[in-house]
Amino acid sequence: MHTVSSISLAGGQGKTTVVLFVARLLAFQGHTVLLVDADPQSSLTTFLGHTVEPDSPTLLEVLKKQVNTEDGIYKTQYDNLFLIPSDDALDNVQDYLASSGTGAFTLKKRLASVAKLFDYCIVDAPPQRSQICLTVIGASDALMIPIETSVKGLQSLIRTLELITELRDDQEAFNGEILGVIPFRDRWVGLRRTTESESNIESMKQISTQWLESDLVLPSIRESEKFKQAINKGLTLHQMNQDDLAYPIEVIVEKIKRLK
Repeated sequence: MHTVSSISLAGGQGKTTVVLFVARLLAFQGHTVLLVDADPQSSLTTFLGHTVEPDSPTLLEVLKKQVNTEDGIYKTQYDNLFLIPSDDALDNVQDYLASSGTGAFTLKKRLASVAKLFDYCIVDAPPQRSQICLTVIGASDALMIPIETSVKGLQSLIRTLELITELRDDQEAFNGEILGVIPFRDRWVGLRRTTESESNIESMKQISTQWLESDLVLPSIRESEKFKQAINKGLTLHQMNQDDLAYPIEVIVEKIKRLK
């Protein structure tokens, strides 16, 4: 099982959108996929229509080893797609991870017992530097970094790359691959990208090259209501005949499938 996480240290950067559509496409292609909602805001859990019932295990109980990992996994309404959900109680795991001494590797350890059951694990990380974020990165074979095409997005990209570099150099908590930076909410007017989006994507390329020594900016995800409509209808972008919008997701999926 390859574990791939979506990380960006600010809200509204497209993390959950990327996770959902990447996982849906992998599952649609016949791969068995485990989704992990590691964000206490639990948007991924909500998008999948999963309701956390009282006393039902979530990621909180899995991380604290109060239940076996398998007992925190639920089927979704989609073939080949499974979920470890979360709710706002997940914030309560921060102190546990901080005091464990090996918090950066806790999620990796918990997922090991189910690794043979799935082809891929796709994780939605929280949008801030936290113990949960650190354990998500520590569990990852690869990272994807969605970034809104805005000044706020550029600031998030710098903070995110700072954290990844720190974990690589100082703690050796992440030795995986960065699949790429994914421009999100790329704004177009007619057939032309807006000047603001153009400028910010160019800045992403410069920042990526500065920090990673190569331009890892992938095809952008355009701003469109079709993503929200697809989520609400439970459809893939292809099922909505939105092949152009689906292309950036396809690129990410192909990079994931090439992981060794």
